[in-house]
Amino acid sequence: MRADRVFAYGAAAGLLGDLLLGDPRRGHPVAAFGRAAGAVERVLWRDHRGWGALHTAVCVGGAVGAAALSAAAVRRSPTASVALTAAATWAVVGGTSLGREARAIGDALAAGDVDAARERLPHLCGRDPQTLDADGIARAVVESVAENTSDAVVGALVWGAVGGVPGLVAFRAVNTLDAMVGHKSRRYRRYGWASARLDDVAGWPGARLTAALAVLSGGSPRAAARAWRDDAGLHPSPNAGPVEASFAGALGVRLGGTLSYGGRVEHRPVLNPSGGAVQVGDVERAVRLSRRVGWLALGVCAVGRSAWALASRRPEPGAVPNPQRWRGMTS
Repeated sequence: MRADRVFAYGAAAGLLGDLLLGDPRRGHPVAAFGRAAGAVERVLWRDHRGWGALHTAVCVGGAVGAAALSAAAVRRSPTASVALTAAATWAVVGGTSLGREARAIGDALAAGDVDAARERLPHLCGRDPQTLDADGIARAVVESVAENTSDAVVGALVWGAVGGVPGLVAFRAVNTLDAMVGHKSRRYRRYGWASARLDDVAGWPGARLTAALAVLSGGSPRAAARAWRDDAGLHPSPNAGPVEASFAGALGVRLGGTLSYGGRVEHRPVLNPSGGAVQVGDVERAVRLSRRVGWLALGVCAVGRSAWALASRRPEPGAVPNPQRWRGMTS
């Protein structure tokens, strides 16, 4: 079976598995990687960029090497290759868990239980929940759904289309390391620099595909495209900017503004300033948009990999035909 078909069938099965099962409650491979990365950090940590780069290389390289060996071991079996791709896809994407957490917070807000919503918010993002009222929590949820649509679904599919199982694993390893050490705290400002920059590079194509699909599948394509064009560059993150801006336009809401991480207050520009304030009902709309974008991304990535496979097999102009193709034929 061709590699492009292995990816298409395996990734579709993996996304379906995520839809039906969500993340495993125990023994999640990403959690196991996080524990291993934490052990490496305890050995290597120095307040130095070079040691942080070594940490990134060891963790990502180890994960990709294990994935490559696994893929090579089943290469001769199409069924096993599809099954491995499905398992890897299911392990690295998190669209269903993202939607469940967002909806749980939205339900708490709809019931007027702001304290319960604050308690659950750290499961979804790193905001300081105690500083947020109900409207601030709803906005944080919508922004997190937008950003994690790229980080937890689309980015993984993009790199899976490029590199198969090793590509899927590499993206999730890089994204997980960024979440662990890639923030601007005193401990990780230097040590996490390499992980943060690598995550910016790895997330670039998935973020743009996410933004484009949000434009196409949202409720207001023109507003989404305008917000992406005008406001994405105002965001401090090169990848979160396009995604959050396009979601804001597609949903017709304003995102951005003042927020707090770890006691540090940031004043971010407003994305899609002509939109309305985020309401509790917008949480469900954002989750549905995220789901549509994820499935559309699967189709785009599968078609893109197939097109690349066909192009790579096309003979160059003027090439001499393979004589084996003509064996047994007479003029």
